Amino acid sequence: MTTPASPHSSTPLADKIKSLIRTNGPITVTDYFALCLADPEYGYYRTREPFGRHGDFITAPEISQLFGEMVGIFMVHAWQQHGTPENIRLVEIGPGRGTMMADMLRVIKKISPALFERMTVHLVETSERLRGVQRVTLEAYSTMISWHDSFEDVPAGFCLIAANELFDAIPIRQFIKTPTGFRERLIGLDVDDELAFAAGIATVDPALLPDNTGSVPDGTIFEMAPARQAVMQTLCERLLQHGGTALIIDYGHMVTGFGDTLQAVMNHEFDPPFAHPGEADLTSHVDFEDLAKVALSTGVHLNGGLRQGEFLYGLGLAERATALARDKEPSEQRLIGAAVDRLAGEGAGKMGELFKVIAVSSPAVKLMPFRSID
Repeated sequence: MTTPASPHSSTPLADKIKSLIRTNGPITVTDYFALCLADPEYGYYRTREPFGRHGDFITAPEISQLFGEMVGIFMVHAWQQHGTPENIRLVEIGPGRGTMMADMLRVIKKISPALFERMTVHLVETSERLRGVQRVTLEAYSTMISWHDSFEDVPAGFCLIAANELFDAIPIRQFIKTPTGFRERLIGLDVDDELAFAAGIATVDPALLPDNTGSVPDGTIFEMAPARQAVMQTLCERLLQHGGTALIIDYGHMVTGFGDTLQAVMNHEFDPPFAHPGEADLTSHVDFEDLAKVALSTGVHLNGGLRQGEFLYGLGLAERATALARDKEPSEQRLIGAAVDRLAGEGAGKMGELFKVIAVSSPAVKLMPFRSID
């Protein structure tokens, strides 16, 4: 039995952040988000093993090989729709333990040897520790893999890009409704010298807010993510320049709205955002309407959006699960069924509804299982 985390636990990073605030004043949510995940001394991704059953959360590829296989099938389909070009760069940004890429490569090699032989694999990963894990996971494919600190370092050429749970880990800005309008949400210190939210002076451009601004009560939160927009812009510009498709999967909402989605996760449980800075994962929901607007403004073709369950079933998840379960023991069959339900089902603890999927392409190609939006 776990004891609920205190909202005011002290960690080395919490002490560092408090010191920064005492010296320079309150910090933005963006700064807090970035420090929690990427501080060079105490940042979560620098010090923790976040993935898997012994980490703080389980990503879809760790639940079942079926997820990576479906993504691999999608990449083969995208390549075919683009006219089977030569010299493909298969890119994953934020590849975790390498599990999804291993499953993708296995299915690509099996169903499309021609694509497998014409591509190189590029993993964008800043953590040396995670690179080490990826090297072990992907040892069978070591001769075709390169690692890069930044997406900009991936060699020029036609790209098939996978970004699973990338955007949720990119920092956001938050604004809070006050009697004098929306003001940037800051993090300062309360009377007990603990981290606490406060309203700053900076305001948000009213044109960026949803339409029903006047009717929302004071205290309402609006989130925006310029850093996510910049990453999306970079992906789209690469596709425009060299051709290809990017697949984006994350948890979030299809329509821009109000709400506080900043959340911490520790030991597979939600944690107060200030409880364990540097020791809990910090994320927020992805605004897919905002990403779609960025994509369309650059001129790439948008295929989207779907719930993850629709996407996976549309690519043949049920049929593949049936084939995988064939001739297995009943206990293994039940595990496969449970994995399918968690990946594609709806409701608490399941990913099929909360997670959304879009794909962007240049030149324009229509991709299954997305519905045409022409």
